[in-house]
Amino acid sequence: MSGLGIYVHWPYCARICPYCDFNVYRARGQGSEPLIAAIAQDMAAHAARFGKREAQSLFFGGGTPSLLRGAEIARLIDAAARAFTLAPDCEITLEANPEDHALFAEHAAAGVRRFSLGVQALDDAALRALGRRHDAATALRAIESAAATGQRVSLDLIYAREGQSVKAWSEELNRALALPVEHVSLYQLTIEPETAFARRVARGQLAPPDVDAAAALYEATQDICETAGFVAYEISNHARGQAARSRHNLIYWRGGDWVGVGPGAHGRVTHDGVRYALEAQRPPADYIDAVAEHGMGWIGETTLTREECADEMLIMGLRISEGVDLARVEAMRGRPLNPDALAWLEGQELVAIDEGRLRLTREGRLLGNKIAAELAV
Repeated sequence: MSGLGIYVHWPYCARICPYCDFNVYRARGQGSEPLIAAIAQDMAAHAARFGKREAQSLFFGGGTPSLLRGAEIARLIDAAARAFTLAPDCEITLEANPEDHALFAEHAAAGVRRFSLGVQALDDAALRALGRRHDAATALRAIESAAATGQRVSLDLIYAREGQSVKAWSEELNRALALPVEHVSLYQLTIEPETAFARRVARGQLAPPDVDAAAALYEATQDICETAGFVAYEISNHARGQAARSRHNLIYWRGGDWVGVGPGAHGRVTHDGVRYALEAQRPPADYIDAVAEHGMGWIGETTLTREECADEMLIMGLRISEGVDLARVEAMRGRPLNPDALAWLEGQELVAIDEGRLRLTREGRLLGNKIAAELAV
């Protein structure tokens, strides 16, 4: 089992991106103090309820936590260290927008050890289409500013954008991999329900690549990253070496425990042999009120059955190159995975079993969610 992770959700953004379906809100000049205090109290409540454990990672996500000043980040890190015990080499990650690069030195001084930059594209027209506030030049300055702090740097890019060719994406990706970064998260554009992009698709104003075109872009992505030494250790994540892999995200994918604090945050915590699913109040005002009234921000605790735990472990574990321990998943379920589906998927070379671990092949990664659903029947 992986160590404990702590996820802190900061829900405010200067602008809401049209593809985003996260729990985010426009930053309209409200002070950060009430929410910071509530998050700190919520962390203490988690530790009181589930025990003070050592955390291997602390991840600030959002939203846009890079809107916070270094002193505010330091307060939250200190709150986490008081509620839990931060491992000496705790991976402290900050999701950051490029336009906030002037604050990166502050963030690093506060204790941030890894910057995850929401670059999304290195093309100005694409950035405008994605509703981003920065341009490509600002993205490059942000990468340089993050690297200058001496901390680890990861960047996010979105591909399979409208009208994007394999050639254009290949050139953009090669350019990105030559920058001073050691980790990239490369996501195909997904049209999520109830987003601005979903409404544009419904009106015929947006036409993302079809399945075949998206598959060609995915294959090009794998080839380019492999050639550049960025190993695909997860479906969308590539790292230049073991140390560059996201320790926090590996906790999710390996079925570990994480505490989720902040509006709308989710958590999974195992205590006295029982695994709980936790979800925080989504609107910031409701979250702050819940903490003030009850000392904690979560809506309630849901006890997960062993089969639900096994299915989550299967879905998440198949995303990573190491796969999942087949015997462990089946023992947790209390019954085997669908044997007919497993045999067929092996025959089609979409999955493989190596030394007791079930994993997706490169071809299978394109169908990961469908494969997990078939196996769990």
